[in-house]
Amino acid sequence: MTGTPLDIVDPFVFQLSIFVLAVFVGYYVVWSVTPALHTPLMSVTNAISSVIVVGALLAVGVPLVVNETGPIWARAFGFVALVLASVNIFGGFLVTQRMLAMYQKKKK
Repeated sequence: MTGTPLDIVDPFVFQLSIFVLAVFVGYYVVWSVTPALHTPLMSVTNAISSVIVVGALLAVGVPLVVNETGPIWARAFGFVALVLASVNIFGGFLVTQRMLAMYQKKKK
């Protein structure tokens, strides 16, 4: 056996293990946030979703602009990611606006 340990492990298993670790770390990070920090956390989530929107737009639009016939499944997944990230951003802004409204004084 010559080579590094990364050559021995199947790339799918390696990437899956990173994904599982990221899920656990994300779960514990989000659930350990105090309630006072939920609004900034929502803002960060919206920022991450905006990066996903940019990537999805590239996956959907670039093959159409340069007249390439990329795989249809890539464009379909890009479109689904675009729709879901857009819904997430819109919902995040609504929730953040509602949470900030709770701290404003009510008009009489």
